[in-house]
This record gives sequence, C-alpha cells and structure tokens, in this order.
Amino acid sequence: MDLLVDFTLTLSRWSRSHLSDISLAILATLLVLFGPDLNTWVRQRIGSFNFVFRTLIFVALCALAYGVALVHLTPWLTRGLGQLNNYALAPFLLLVFLTIGIVADRR
Repeated sequence: MDLLVDFTLTLSRWSRSHLSDISLAILATLLVLFGPDLNTWVRQRIGSFNFVFRTLIFVALCALAYGVALVHLTPWLTRGLGQLNNYALAPFLLLVFLTIGIVADRR
C-alpha cells in the first residue's frame, strides 16, 4: 500500500510542475472533441446569412473564440488543478484523461 501512495505522491509532484501544459492539453483536446458540434450549431444558426458574413463569423469563431478560450481558460484550469492536494491530483488527472479517452473513442 505504501508503494501505491508513494507512486501517487511522486506522480502528483511531477504533474504539479507541468500543470500549465497539462491544462492546455485538456482544453485543446476538449475543443477538438466538441468543436465540430459547436461549428455545426453555429452553421445551422447562420445558414441564411450572406457568404461573406458566414465566412467572417466562422473565422471569428475558429480563430478568435477558440484561441481566446485556450489562452484565457488554461490559467484558470491550472489554478483549479493546483488546488488539489498531492493525494488527489494524480488520480484526478488520470480520471480526466481516461474520461476524455472514452468520449473520444465513442465519437
């Protein structure tokens, strides 16, 4: 049992030093998974608009909205994950990545 606790603590300490990269990976993966659904929803809403307006809206959505989401949500997620203690951080991250993997597999 001590071996498992030591492994968890070691993995959590390592993860803590890379939280900003881990947060960016989580958010980028979520945008890749759910971005097409958002694009489809937007396409349905603006289908009757002029071609130029539709193009501008998609450029704004893809370049600006997704970029701003990555830039501004990554530090928030990093701070949120940083609140977890070393006994909870590694198991939580494993659970998050496992859940993302299951969702990606089902899509």
